[in-house]
Amino acid sequence: MSLIQSIDLAREAQIGRHGVGDAALEAALKRAEDALGWLRARHADGGLPLLRYPDRTDDLAGIRAAAEQLTRGASDIVVLGTGGSSLGGQALAQLAGYGVSGVDALRGPPRLHFMDNLDPVSFAALLERLQLRSARFIAISKSGGTGETLMQAIAVLAALKQASLKAADHVFGISEPAKAGKTNGLRDLLGAEGVAFLDHDTGVGGRFSVLTNVGLLPAACLGLDIGAVRKGAGVALGAVLAGTPAVEVPAALGAALSVAQADNGKPVSVLMAYADRLEKFSRWYVQLWAESLGKDGKGTTPIAALGPVDQHSQLQLFIAGPRDKLFTVVTTDTAGAGPKMDADLAARAGEPGFAGKSIGDLVAAQGRATAETLAKNGCPVRTIHAPRLNETALGELLMQFMLETIIAAQLLGVDAFDQPAVEEGKVLAKRYLTQ
Repeated sequence: MSLIQSIDLAREAQIGRHGVGDAALEAALKRAEDALGWLRARHADGGLPLLRYPDRTDDLAGIRAAAEQLTRGASDIVVLGTGGSSLGGQALAQLAGYGVSGVDALRGPPRLHFMDNLDPVSFAALLERLQLRSARFIAISKSGGTGETLMQAIAVLAALKQASLKAADHVFGISEPAKAGKTNGLRDLLGAEGVAFLDHDTGVGGRFSVLTNVGLLPAACLGLDIGAVRKGAGVALGAVLAGTPAVEVPAALGAALSVAQADNGKPVSVLMAYADRLEKFSRWYVQLWAESLGKDGKGTTPIAALGPVDQHSQLQLFIAGPRDKLFTVVTTDTAGAGPKMDADLAARAGEPGFAGKSIGDLVAAQGRATAETLAKNGCPVRTIHAPRLNETALGELLMQFMLETIIAAQLLGVDAFDQPAVEEGKVLAKRYLTQ
């Protein structure tokens, strides 16, 4: 079953003046029609390669073969890459338990590690404690020139050499194909060691690359159904390609709501997911939204929150603080899931109503209660419900938010696919390093 989206609790008629008015929403949706037409045209002419990935199957065998090679005899797989080269893979890997507090440490091999934030103490500790003979490394950089990834890869090569291990047996790369007259540091570095590569699609930027080998290779290493991820993405894209009105396209409706609410004094966008397995998805969303839309003084500020834990840390501010936020609450079917409460123990704890209820029952109640409490206090809320959280559902969710971001960029009049401010910082950091 597809995702179920509702903006009822974000409407002015439901929650008062902080909700979106009908006229403002209709105006944004009317403008979104042009963005949908642009997306359909780019799908037809191939001008936006991302839009072709939901239907692609020709590269899946190669990704699965690479995953089989990497996992054979491996105790640990370490992904070297930052930002878009890492966050999409993490979002998918979390379906298999990666990064889930209290669960990840109990996973059997291969254990997956994403070293996405460069830190000297953490990386040194990793190399010191890894069993290098059974460790594998995936180095990912679209351009091949990402400083963090190059330093990590250099350190790994040095450690393997010191252990008398061949890099080609332990390291795999993903980067753009080599081009005449253009330097690709990662390919030059690893290619000299005989390291095998998959080609990074030159037409898909890092933060939009979750449906490519960048996101799917780590997922395949954990045994996830990568074909189902793309099929789910096809559900979200299908709503765009069908030519239906913008109000019936979930991504267009979400983009129109966000832009209309930004004009209504809501420059902050909070995504609060009620599932541990969506925590990395929320981090992926923050980069996607911020880096794509934050230009020319425009955009809204994304915030990631996780339920139920952030009910105890951020919800007080959300409800009683400034009315400058639009909320998206994402829930899944958890009712009846998890351990059930013993009646005698529940009574002893002073909560006889807990008897026979499951942990999942409480989480489901909390997700519903949070959305309704926000709305009752005049905070606009969009809800998205995934009846089952699996590869298909997550693929649909990922694609919806990529499309939503692209449509919002069109409405704001910015280029969703560049990041000049980030590039400026990268250049300056390398200059300071080499001085």
